[in-house]
Amino acid sequence: MAREEGLRRTVAPGADEGEAFEEVTLRPRRLADFVGQSSLKEHLGIMLEAARRREQAVDHLLFAGPPGLGKTTMAGIVANELGVGLRVTSGPALVRAGDLAALLTNLAEGDVLFIDEIHRLGRAVEEVLYPAMEDFQLDIVLGKGPSARTLRLDLPRFTLVGATTRTGLITGPLRDRFGFVARLDYYSAGDLDAIVRRSAAILGVRVDAVGAAEIARRARGTPRIANRLLKRVRDFAEVRGDGSVDGPVARDGLALFEVDDLGLDKVDRAILDALCRRFGGRPVGLSTLAVSVGEETDTIEDVYEPFLLQLGMMMRTPRGRVATPAAWLHLGLDPPLSEQEQPPSLFP
Repeated sequence: MAREEGLRRTVAPGADEGEAFEEVTLRPRRLADFVGQSSLKEHLGIMLEAARRREQAVDHLLFAGPPGLGKTTMAGIVANELGVGLRVTSGPALVRAGDLAALLTNLAEGDVLFIDEIHRLGRAVEEVLYPAMEDFQLDIVLGKGPSARTLRLDLPRFTLVGATTRTGLITGPLRDRFGFVARLDYYSAGDLDAIVRRSAAILGVRVDAVGAAEIARRARGTPRIANRLLKRVRDFAEVRGDGSVDGPVARDGLALFEVDDLGLDKVDRAILDALCRRFGGRPVGLSTLAVSVGEETDTIEDVYEPFLLQLGMMMRTPRGRVATPAAWLHLGLDPPLSEQEQPPSLFP
């Protein structure tokens, strides 16, 4: 219950409460219910069982990987498996050292503090976190100038769970203070199929094997996207059909929401179209590509590029981003000839 309240507090003002609660209920609460990431589940299960037997807090954990793979869900599972409270915040929300100090002093023994996008912590906040993670102590400076003095407070033993999409941006001293660092990988189609079926059962959606497989195949290896596509196909099935999701309904619904056979959406195709048609296959810089499709450079690099690289439709070169022949063929275009295939010039 504490976990649900913590997650609910992170919902942006004006967001629909029903949709937010529905999103929370789709998250598995126990490690046994979590689908995929078998190696991580095995490692984490051993650590949690050892912590339970010792009746101690588990070591600090850092989960890395692209968005939507289950980093926040894993933090909730850690708290639920240990039967402790969960406090949720994010790196950008902790502006001042006092913000972090207020969270730390309100933790109970064994609680889990989850910091999303931990690589975006400010330097001053990060300095406060070092002794809290290592010695479970908090240094507070009282006063200013020559009369300033330091007060050290003891903190309850807690578990910090950090999540990041940019591991390289985490400083070495912070990364070294985590007892366990894990990277979440993209999910297989079989795992996503199981996730779609589980979510459909929770949402009360009738989906057959073909419909679930169709949604899983286009989910870009990401459970969050699989759940989102399931909800949109559910809407389509309720408005245009009898509410059940089979193969044709899933294909028609996904086509209506502009998700193609490979899971590419409107922005993915705009990126490939810019590389192939607008720039004629020449290398394109990241900032130029972002402006051409109307997105931020961070969004292109963190959200869209990884999947296009995974599909082999884009390459990063020293001169810029280049579309591969697979991208040209996916857009129905003829790939440009390579230098070896160019016809000989008539003039020397």
